[in-house]
Amino acid sequence: MDTHGIQDALVERFLRYSAVTSQGDAAAVVVPSTPGQRELAELLRDELVAMGAADVHLSDTAVLTARIPSTLPDGHPPVPAVGFCAHLDTVDVDLCPEVHARVVEHDGGDVCLDRRWDRWIRVAEHPELARYAGDRLLVTDGTSVLGADDKAAISVLMEAAAGLLDAGADEVHGDVHLAFVPDEEIGLRGVRTLDLDRFPVRHAWTIDCCELGELVTETFNAATATIRVEGVTAHPMAAKGVLVNPILVATDVIDRLDRAQTPERTEGREGYLWVDGITGGQAEAVLTVSIRDHDRARFAARKTELRDAVEAVRAMHPRAVIELAVEDVYGNIADSLAPDDPAVAHLLRAMGGLGIEPLPLPMRGGTDGSWLSRQGIPTPNFFTGAHNFHSTAEFLPLSSFERSHALVRQLVRVTAGA
Repeated sequence: MDTHGIQDALVERFLRYSAVTSQGDAAAVVVPSTPGQRELAELLRDELVAMGAADVHLSDTAVLTARIPSTLPDGHPPVPAVGFCAHLDTVDVDLCPEVHARVVEHDGGDVCLDRRWDRWIRVAEHPELARYAGDRLLVTDGTSVLGADDKAAISVLMEAAAGLLDAGADEVHGDVHLAFVPDEEIGLRGVRTLDLDRFPVRHAWTIDCCELGELVTETFNAATATIRVEGVTAHPMAAKGVLVNPILVATDVIDRLDRAQTPERTEGREGYLWVDGITGGQAEAVLTVSIRDHDRARFAARKTELRDAVEAVRAMHPRAVIELAVEDVYGNIADSLAPDDPAVAHLLRAMGGLGIEPLPLPMRGGTDGSWLSRQGIPTPNFFTGAHNFHSTAEFLPLSSFERSHALVRQLVRVTAGA
């Protein structure tokens, strides 16, 4: 199939998968957090079975795993099993959950998403758009995210699986395992339920970041802190010296944090404490704080800073009950990678074979590979090709989309020693 044909096949898959609404829901307490993720997993399961994939399994938590069987001929040296992982959910964001995606021809100017409502992706606001003049782009109508994070990756892996299974013995490779997991966007909840016996790989790759060439071997260390404040209620007519306002106590905690160490004031490998949620009433207030840093020592120091702030506020308000709980969410992939790790070496070799310039990115976030790497499966990450994730300005150049697919096929060849 030529490049244009691959692009059309990828688009067909993307439109089919993006038609299934699968936003995560951080407020839910079950996995998957939304029914659309299971619906999408069931669709992919049926397609994999029809393709002839082996060991297709859908778990109670909507984790879908499958294997593309080895085609190594007799006498071929052993080849380690490798894996690829993508997530089923799209970002939990306050936009329309339904995605209306389409392909537009990009003439080099602003891209109109919906003329009736004056919705555009404008070059003045997104100068990277100018690089794709003459390309075809996947976009939305401006009411939602596109969801290339991560349905572009799902499309890439499903098309690659179809190609490998169709090629059979004509393409030599070892076992290739696939994992599609829910609820990545709300704290890597789904991948933690992955049965690793169904993903028995030496190393793996996630496909879950942005423009052509981007690769990730560094992510944040991440934790979530919950601070619960119980105050003392009283009627205002008898409140003096009695009432303890839990909301004001919570703001005293916030006031003791460094305002220069927040997401909007940091970049690159700089970490932060982010007060990203507050609820409260007369009796109780709850703060949630995201703790992030690439460096483990600084990560630990940020936890200590938060604990010290809470202790200081306890001293200020002895009649309030202040509870702090800190839960680690994921770790930095880099801490799990050995020097010259094969997962990274294979990725760089495959990119070189395709003439793709590597663009290393210290990710200010995490991927499912952050958790997998901590389980002993080194799992770096590479590009889908899309830009402006999690926004209505998200777009996916088809030339980059095709290159993401080509990289999957090239990685399979490289790991087989072809």
